[in-house]
Amino acid sequence: MKPSQRPVLRLGSQLKLKPRSGATILIGAALLLFALSCVQESPPLLRVGTNVWPGYETLYLARSLGYYDNTAIRLVDYPSGTEQVRAYRNGEIEAAGISIDQALVLAATNPDVRIVTVMDFSAGGDAILGKPNIKNMQDLKRRRVGVESTALGAFVITRALGKVGLSPKDVQIVPLQVSEHERAFKEGKIDAVVTFGPPLTKLLATGAKILFDSKQIPGEIVDVLIVRASAIQNQPNTVQALINGRFRALEYLQNNPQDAASRIAGRTGVTPEQFLQSLEGLSQPNLQENQRLLNKTDPTLLNTIKLLAQVMLENNLLPKAVDTTPLLDDRFVNQAKW
Repeated sequence: MKPSQRPVLRLGSQLKLKPRSGATILIGAALLLFALSCVQESPPLLRVGTNVWPGYETLYLARSLGYYDNTAIRLVDYPSGTEQVRAYRNGEIEAAGISIDQALVLAATNPDVRIVTVMDFSAGGDAILGKPNIKNMQDLKRRRVGVESTALGAFVITRALGKVGLSPKDVQIVPLQVSEHERAFKEGKIDAVVTFGPPLTKLLATGAKILFDSKQIPGEIVDVLIVRASAIQNQPNTVQALINGRFRALEYLQNNPQDAASRIAGRTGVTPEQFLQSLEGLSQPNLQENQRLLNKTDPTLLNTIKLLAQVMLENNLLPKAVDTTPLLDDRFVNQAKW
């Protein structure tokens, strides 16, 4: 209702007060209710944290295509998964596109974590890049390796070195934010780097050499969408709209890759062609695959989570054991439609 149409209650000295009849009271009450009905409270925001990673970009594609118009969904950019973990713990976001290791780190201290969608499995999207003169992982012994200070960074370098009989103690770990990967590598401050996303794409274009990638540990690096149990209870329709829009955008990406890439590339700082190339390092399960993974018909995801939790616990990457049973929530993928 436009402001000019709202009933106005005028008070002034010219108003003559008369005893109220029952009809007058009823009419006044009706007018008051009518006026209040014109003022609708905005629904609480569902704030969704992400960082720049190809597997999360379908959320931004959904926004670009208008799928989240007229919803209470707000996408929030963070420079790294570490910042997302902090934001979740501080109550700044209700949901997040996050790597499974970070979901486990959160679940160890926040029992309200629920995985509602599998965004992607990394199949080459995470890698260790080295200078051209470095032949293999064994050559990294005593060399400087840039690693993001996250559980995922520690997990990748631990798994990669372990495959050749080395450990992180055998190399010089240089803590680096993702935003520092490209510059530190080009300036020779490090000999190798554990990286992903735009830095991976750009460094490969300059001649960096792949020493290890996630294809060598299939199914172990997973990105998921987590939502607080309280948001699921209090904002189920908004959470459903988030899931619906994401899978609708994934379908659009598959059917219209060039237009989708053009919409996404500018945000990620790469060309549309480079963005499409980065998708080759991912496997993004569709709706039907998500339904099987989350309801455990296909035990791949649950087995991966259990294995990862065990590896992380053994390497002091988790503060304590995590009960993985309540993590998976398939209600929204089962009800998804558009």
